[in-house]
Amino acid sequence: MSEQNHLRTEENPRIDKARILKDRLEKKYSERYAEGGQSGREKTRSRAESQLSTPAERKVRRFTYSPNPDAFGRMTEGFARYMGTPQFLLWMTVFCGVWLGWNTLAPEELQFDPRSLNFTLLTLMLSLQASYAAPLLLLAQNRQDDRDRVVASEDRKRDQQNLEETQYLTREIASLRIALREVATRDFVRSELRDILEELKSIQEEQERQAEQLHDIGEEYEDEDTHEDGAQQGSESSDSAAAGDAAASAADKKERRDVS
Repeated sequence: MSEQNHLRTEENPRIDKARILKDRLEKKYSERYAEGGQSGREKTRSRAESQLSTPAERKVRRFTYSPNPDAFGRMTEGFARYMGTPQFLLWMTVFCGVWLGWNTLAPEELQFDPRSLNFTLLTLMLSLQASYAAPLLLLAQNRQDDRDRVVASEDRKRDQQNLEETQYLTREIASLRIALREVATRDFVRSELRDILEELKSIQEEQERQAEQLHDIGEEYEDEDTHEDGAQQGSESSDSAAAGDAAASAADKKERRDVS
């Protein structure tokens, strides 16, 4: 007990020192965290005040035109498609005929593209139409080529998928055929039943034959036993008769002895 009290007195100052160090560290770190939190809050407040004090920059919205290539392509394709119709040829023929007739038959004061100048305005219009029609047709052709390429890729994917599905179905059909070969059919079951019935009949006939043989053997054994019994009875009767004769002869001899 004295040793334990001595150890406790030695440990108490150590525990007190550890507690004092712990309290000091907690105070130190709490002061640091408090200073850091206050400084962070002050920084955020200063930033917010600076943002509120400075006027915001006005964003200038610029008009940016972004043409839709798909819409332009549809327009060019529609125009190219219309140029290949009989209506376009008919209206173009009517327009050129009216133009030429007016500038040929009308008075010179009313002509705006006289014949003397070889219909310069009409020639310019037709050349501009031809110069714009060729690129439009090329654009429409390019769009059609892109569509054909996409359709071809989709058809290729579809064909690949169909090929994979057909290969899968062929494999499944082959596996089913192999499985059906192992399955017992009606004819196979009938043939197996016939074989089993024949085997059962043969086994039954063999059993009947063995039973008959056993019956014959039993009868032979019974006959032999009866013969042996008769022989034993005959030997016993002969022995008894011989014994009686011997006794009678002995009695005769004894009587003769007595008489003599």
